[in-house]
Parts: sequence; structure tokens; C-alpha cells
Amino acid sequence: MQTEQASPYILTADIGGSHLTAGLCNTETTSIISDSIISVEVMSKGTANEILTAWTNALQAVIKNSNHPIDSLAIAMPGPFDYDKGISYIKGLDKYEAIFGMDIKKQFADALGMDLQRVRFRNDAECAIAGEVLAGAGKPYDKVIGITLGTGFGSAFSINKITTDLNLGSDPYNDSIADDYFSTRWFVKRYAELTGQALTGGVKELAALAPQNNHAQQVFSEFADQLTGFLSAAIGKLQPDALLICGNIAKASDFFLPRLQKNLAPLKIELAQLGEQSALIGAAAAFTDHNSLT
Repeated sequence: MQTEQASPYILTADIGGSHLTAGLCNTETTSIISDSIISVEVMSKGTANEILTAWTNALQAVIKNSNHPIDSLAIAMPGPFDYDKGISYIKGLDKYEAIFGMDIKKQFADALGMDLQRVRFRNDAECAIAGEVLAGAGKPYDKVIGITLGTGFGSAFSINKITTDLNLGSDPYNDSIADDYFSTRWFVKRYAELTGQALTGGVKELAALAPQNNHAQQVFSEFADQLTGFLSAAIGKLQPDALLICGNIAKASDFFLPRLQKNLAPLKIELAQLGEQSALIGAAAAFTDHNSLT
């Protein structure tokens, strides 16, 4: 990876709905320094000051504990967000509403004493996929379609290790959009439709039920078939070497992956390997190899 700054070490963070994980990425080895990682809980429904203080305190702690020169910050950030300008437009999602419209880039730059140009943001799903392509399950392939399956449905396409957001979650699907069908809430909704029972533990609970529960098995089978149908157009157009699956729902892959693999054969399917570090590595790549596809 070729870098734009003298130091190969980039302060990187992944902002989730209730936490922040931060660490140092060594761009020469495309890896996170394991003892640099800090995770903190964040009151996402708190005031702007509470949210920003929690974030900056964690970032400052990583810098304080490091012996390396650090002049750059890369953030994996959920949307809606203006990634170029660093302004949050998160609203109506039960998190981070207090920072709506705020210039988060300037907040971080000022707090950390960094130049504004050395603070960059990238979509969190795109980051996770980019990290896996650079250093994990997607590394052996030249062309990869990646998806993240969790509270939302993320997607990106990587060619020659350059990864760009596909935003397939906003595409129309059935009576709504794809994000409503390929995320945790669909599993909960569909199981309730079949059984009249509510899943309080989401897909993790459904996976625990699946070995002895026909309805749970049916939900996973329907999911595999719907995902096949939805992805077919993008796969046909982009002709990837592999499909990469990231996100917490991937942990239940035993119950849908065999059917999905059969449906999409001979396309290779890979499961994410790096856990939370993938988003940290993918965010740092905003300074090294993240350019728009041409």
C-alpha cells in the first residue's frame, strides 16, 4: 500500500451504534497493531458533548499509548453521512441524533491537533468489505462483491483491491427496499409471521432454534433464495470472482450458506475472517488506495 504521509501509522476507528473501537493501522503491513486497540461504550442517545467526548477520549488514549508518529485519522462511520465533508445526517435511527448537522471532521481535527485534510471518513460497510479484501477472506481475488448482513444491509464492489460502495440496500425489492429484507428485522418479522412468536434475540436466537425448529429452518431457506434472486443482477453485471459475506448474520451461515452456495454455483463464497479489525483496516485505506472506480 502506498501512503500519502510520512508515517505509515494511521489512527483508525469504527463507530457503531453503541460503541467505538479504535486502534493503529500499520499501512506497510496492512494490519492493526493488536495492543493498540481500545473499545468504549458510547451513549448514542446522549448529548452531542457526551458523544463527542467519548469518541475523542478513546482516540486520544490510542495516541497516548502509542510510540509511533500519528498525523492521520480514518473513521468507519454509519450513514447517512457526508463522508467528504464529515457532517452527520443521522436522524430517526434511535442513535446519534444530537450530532445531526455537525461538522464532525472539524471536531476531531481540533481535538487531536490534526490538519483537516488528515481526517477522513468512509462508509462502515464499505470499510468492513475493503478490510477483508486487503487483508482477509477477499485477498486472493481480483474482483469481489461484498455484503454486510446485520442491523442493515451493506454492499461494495472491489476490483484490484480498490473498493467502492454499491449501496444495494437502497434498491427496490418486493414491496420495499433490499435493506428491509436482508437484515435482522426481516428474520424477526418473518419468524413472527410463521409462528406468532417474537424473537428477542434476533438471528442469534433463530440460529439456536434452527436445528430442531422447522419454521426457523424455513426462514433461513427463504433468506438464501431471496438473497440469490436479489444479487443475481449485480453478479451478472459485475462478474465477480467471489461473493464475500460480512456482518453478524454471517455467524449463522451454517443455516443458509449451503443453499446459497448451491444457488450461486460456481461462484465462490467467502466468509469474513478479521472480525472488527476489517473495518479499521478498510477505513485506513482511505489514505492509501481508496479511489473511485473508473
